[in-house]
Amino acid sequence: MVVDNCSMELIEQKVFSGERLSFEEGLYLDASADILQLAKLANHVREIKNGRYAYYNVNTHLNPTNICVYRCNFCAFRADLKSERGYLMENAQIAERALEARERGATEIHVVGGLHHQKQFDWYLDVLRVIHETTPEIHIKAYTGVEINWFAFLTQKSTRWVLEQLMEVGLGSLPGGGAEIFHPEVRDKICEHKADSDEWIRIHQEAHELGLRTNATMLYGHIEESRHRIDHLCQLRSLQDKTGGFQTFIPLAFHPENTGLDHLEKPSGLFDLRTIALSRLMLDNFPHIKAYWVMLGVKTAQIALSFGADDLDGTVVHEKIYHDAGAETPQALTVDEIGHLIREAGREPVERDTLYRHVIRDKDRWESGEGILATAS
Repeated sequence: MVVDNCSMELIEQKVFSGERLSFEEGLYLDASADILQLAKLANHVREIKNGRYAYYNVNTHLNPTNICVYRCNFCAFRADLKSERGYLMENAQIAERALEARERGATEIHVVGGLHHQKQFDWYLDVLRVIHETTPEIHIKAYTGVEINWFAFLTQKSTRWVLEQLMEVGLGSLPGGGAEIFHPEVRDKICEHKADSDEWIRIHQEAHELGLRTNATMLYGHIEESRHRIDHLCQLRSLQDKTGGFQTFIPLAFHPENTGLDHLEKPSGLFDLRTIALSRLMLDNFPHIKAYWVMLGVKTAQIALSFGADDLDGTVVHEKIYHDAGAETPQALTVDEIGHLIREAGREPVERDTLYRHVIRDKDRWESGEGILATAS
């Protein structure tokens, strides 16, 4: 797409003076900017916001079920109710996973999964209740906007009521999944039956109003075009202007294997880096951009620390959703491995908790059972 009245010189001036880029300028950058020009600009913004720091956390994933009422054609994780692949975790398994996370020193459990046809809202509440009662010191980041929308449908209550019930049993923040691509030209083709973009945005606004911090994502590299991606970023930026409740943005590279879109090629490394850099430049009011190593691959995520990203996510034990879609990355990285990747990229590794407070490990307190960490803003 040709974009008039834009130039690299003008855009560079705006970036270095801290001015906001327009939708048209985002399109121009995506179409015309050299990858190294993007890196230079995005790295400038990244270092203004976060210096030389590169963040990670010690976390684990918990996907309570893969059985799902929806049939999104980009998803390789879901299973039908009677499928041999289908599974459903019991409370004892969930408690065991929480205790394992504590033993590893995790500060966060990330909970997302399928929307089981036969489970009522109380079952999803109990997942969080079991985690919180078993390991009350671990932060629970759980349930996407799409899941919150489904719970409102199940209960015939408002999404605000749903969020309040979840907070009562231990919910600490929301992940950013389910955003996919906001534009209906794309969304209606890849996930037509689940919560639309207006609903996703409204739920995150409600969460922010209730004091919950949330993340945001964008699934890219499938059937969308540049204008859909830039529109997505601009809509997120607009909500952040209103609430300030987003913590980090995670561009999610589409993995086509085992999906209904398996005829497509996965995004290239250059596409990944371009998307991360553009995200950093467009989302001027987001404090953090995450290079999710599980989807990008370790090497691309490491390079992304010079393309606008300041976070690699974490140790990510038990991730299933993207590995089911063909991700060939390890199932987990150790803290030492993450630290090495960050230092090799010329950054300073900083362990964070879910709310981006620096984590200070205290071995004596951990072993005494008083707690695994102290945090400082």
